[in-house]
This record gives sequence, C-alpha cells and structure tokens, in this order.
Amino acid sequence: MARSNKAANKLADKDLGELIEELRATKHEALNLRFRNATGQLENTAEITKVRRQIARINTLIRQREIAAAEAQS
Repeated sequence: MARSNKAANKLADKDLGELIEELRATKHEALNLRFRNATGQLENTAEITKVRRQIARINTLIRQREIAAAEAQS
C-alpha cells in the first residue's frame, strides 16, 4: 500500500500536460500487456490489474483538476 501512495504522490506533483502524457504511456503499456497475455508470454497477470488501477488514478487526477478549473472560473 505504501508503494501506491508514493506513486500517487508522484502523479499529484505533475501538471496536466504531464498527466495526459503519462496516461497515454500507461494505456500503451496496458495494450502491450494484453497482447502478451493473449499470446501466453505474460508470466505475471497481476501486472494488468496494476496498470488498470494506475490508469484510473491518472484519470481521477485529471478529472479533479478539470473540476477545480471549472469552479475557479465560476
């Protein structure tokens, strides 16, 4: 659990552009993991779950910043 807190803290320090780039890279990694799993080359299938959760964390941070920006304009 401590590891995910460190990862979340590192993500929270990034600006919106960096988060979007991180999201793109993480989605690409998820795609590669799915292909490796389908071809039987993936030994640790738990990696897929970890990457999916990372994508969710990034999407949450992006959405939080969008909401904060909208509230700041009001």
